[in-house]
Amino acid sequence: MHWLALLPSPPSATDEPPSCSADPEQTQQALAWWALQFSPKVARLEEAVVLEVQACLRLFGGAEALHQRVRRSAAQAGLSLQALAWAPTSLAALALARAAVSDGLSRPIAEILDGLPLHCLSAVQAQAAMLARLGCRTLGDVRRLPRAGLSRRFGKALLQTLDQALSLQPEAHAWLQAPAEFEARLELPQRVENAQLLLQYVRHLLLQLCAWLAGRHAGIQVLTLHWEHDAMRARGVGSGGSLQIHTSHCTRDFGHLSRLLGEHLAQLTLAAPAGEIRLQAGEVLPLIEASASLLPAAPDQALEPLAQLLERISVRLSPERVRCGHLQEDHRLEAMQHWQAWASSGAAPRSAVRGPSYPQPSWLLSSPLRLSVHQDRPQYQQAPLQLLAGPQRIEGGWWQLDASLPNGHAQVQRDYFLALSAGHLVLWVFQQRLSEFEHGWFLHGVFA
Repeated sequence: MHWLALLPSPPSATDEPPSCSADPEQTQQALAWWALQFSPKVARLEEAVVLEVQACLRLFGGAEALHQRVRRSAAQAGLSLQALAWAPTSLAALALARAAVSDGLSRPIAEILDGLPLHCLSAVQAQAAMLARLGCRTLGDVRRLPRAGLSRRFGKALLQTLDQALSLQPEAHAWLQAPAEFEARLELPQRVENAQLLLQYVRHLLLQLCAWLAGRHAGIQVLTLHWEHDAMRARGVGSGGSLQIHTSHCTRDFGHLSRLLGEHLAQLTLAAPAGEIRLQAGEVLPLIEASASLLPAAPDQALEPLAQLLERISVRLSPERVRCGHLQEDHRLEAMQHWQAWASSGAAPRSAVRGPSYPQPSWLLSSPLRLSVHQDRPQYQQAPLQLLAGPQRIEGGWWQLDASLPNGHAQVQRDYFLALSAGHLVLWVFQQRLSEFEHGWFLHGVFA
């Protein structure tokens, strides 16, 4: 058997005010949900979380790789571990974690446990005062006492705990099962009048949400924050309010969701002081994990991903001010891109677009520039152009109406050429065909 014991870090007064410290019960619950991604055999044991991973070691590349992944993933999920230990039994792993000893498999477990102090096992710690008067300082001292005398004086619980830790008796656990839906509430320790101050409390619920999603190997795109107004609210103010958050991609990234919530709360004004908050998850979607790279990580990979940065900027500046271009099937180069709000386009599936069969310029003019013509040859900067390739005939747009155009349609009939100017610039020019409104040569783009 290969048991892991995860001991969460206690709340620290230096990290945050005591008034908004996380409840140890909620922290342990979040850690247990998060551990379900490594094994279905997860249980809460006193103040720790234990999981049996013997059958899962091969899936994670062995014991050492799994231990490193647990440490790394916990930090990424916003969970702080005081200690991580492994041993052949859950009680032994918990005892090692309390003693800040990690490895319980390199030597016989009895040899390792004998050197631990009494407080490492709760059943022994309960009788620590009497055992100390008997001269016991370690678990090994307790084990060397006569078993019959120990049983008569301290009861069977102490001997049973020692035997279970040494794998001499079987252990029984109630395996954890994550709920089908997520909804968590938190009663605020004080009246909160500023919406931005809600974020420090919402993070505790968000931590539970991300841990619950990790246990289900899933993510979300919609979550809703509800708040209840304090009983001492003004007359005419409702009982509470809600804020729905949409993400462009399915995610369970605690850091990104926390920053996104912060941007939304910064633009929110509470109608009355809030006394209670509740976080509710929307539809749960499967989250496909990205494969890790075999190459060393680049220094800039520690920066925030571009998609997450754009999502936060769109919340701050409004979605219409952050725009994204998408390719479209069209022969006209100026119509091959469609720009729309990034918040609505980031989650939309991108259709496959065939690549062009002809060269395309690096820079496209906003509107074609009419060129002068001398002896039927187009000129650029008062010098004739040398036609290198063409024509590339393009016709289309008759189905689109445009009131700003003379004929009311966006139809084009053009023959495109690659041309070389006197300054050795490669230009993209076209000759307008069969048009009674605009006939002649035009410059449309420049190649790098």
